[in-house]
Amino acid sequence: MSVRQKIAILVLSVIFAAALGAGVLAPKAYEAQFRDSPSAQPSRQFPLGTDELGRDRLSRLLYGSRVSLLLAPAAALLATALAAAAGASAALLGGWGERAFVTATDLSLSLPWLFALMTVRAMLPLDVAPGLSITITFLLLGLLGWAAPARVVRAAVASMRRSEFMLQARASGCSGFRLLLVHLVPNLKPVLFTQFLVAIPVFILSEANLGLLGLGVAEPMPSWGNLLRDLENLSELRVNLWLLAPVVLLAIVVTCFQLLVPSEDSAA
Repeated sequence: MSVRQKIAILVLSVIFAAALGAGVLAPKAYEAQFRDSPSAQPSRQFPLGTDELGRDRLSRLLYGSRVSLLLAPAAALLATALAAAAGASAALLGGWGERAFVTATDLSLSLPWLFALMTVRAMLPLDVAPGLSITITFLLLGLLGWAAPARVVRAAVASMRRSEFMLQARASGCSGFRLLLVHLVPNLKPVLFTQFLVAIPVFILSEANLGLLGLGVAEPMPSWGNLLRDLENLSELRVNLWLLAPVVLLAIVVTCFQLLVPSEDSAA
């Protein structure tokens, strides 16, 4: 493990700990409105000020980080599991099954992924409960994000099928289930883990884009997506630079996840 990866793990650990401890660290409830202090400047009472509804920005940032940082990995796990099942099945079946898989992934990847996500989300009710909106948002991310990692998994499994250790295992009389469980899955773990790490920042940024358009996690539940909507007013942003706190935190997290992805040199 390189020094940059260790630093990335340390930074992410601190951010995850702060997000998970939002109930303790947040000075206020994320939905509490202080009507006498709308759009307040940072102070001892409100370290990052308040929004136009008088809600504490620091509390909403902590709770919003928890939503994004917990559910983006959940969506990435779902997408990786679907990719593993589809890609491995296509490579092992071969023939018409593999051709159908290639056609399905090509069709999925040819569509503008974010616009497809926006279209599906826009077809669903907007006035849903915050908890349900979280589930819908990240289920959509997971269900629509399988194609790219599935192609990688298919290529890896197809390469393993022709490898010497698989040929030797077949020659020794291993059953199909034993080949899959003992020989294929352990060698596929690094590929799946890499695809999982790649998917997390993609889903975090996708949720942020949906939130900017009002199609992500529903208010009053905060997430990085709806917190970034405060950046729409550029004139206020020039004066109140602390409004950039969600952007800075988002950039740090995405960068750290990118640093964790094994490079080709390190893999070699």
